[in-house]
Amino acid sequence: MELAQLTERMHRFVESKGWYRQDSPRPQLPRNLAISLVVEAGEMLELFQWTEDPEPNELAGELADIALYLLQLAAVSNIDLEQAILTKLANNQDRDWPGA
Repeated sequence: MELAQLTERMHRFVESKGWYRQDSPRPQLPRNLAISLVVEAGEMLELFQWTEDPEPNELAGELADIALYLLQLAAVSNIDLEQAILTKLANNQDRDWPGA
């Protein structure tokens, strides 16, 4: 499945929960999505707190949460995430990395 297809599927899920409605108790605003993204990243990090090898299914679930919030934040911010990633990779290609 391509990034655009994942994004569309994520939008259908969010719409099915009513979270895009004007009166939603969970407004899908960039600020709220950015906070949620960091919260989920913290939950992923917590899996590593006392172990080098977290349970794979738990890690997969947290990584999926992070990816979904990232896709949604990009979409509601009118960012073409695929192009942003390609641009960042191209910019970093010629970058000098200390110690590398």
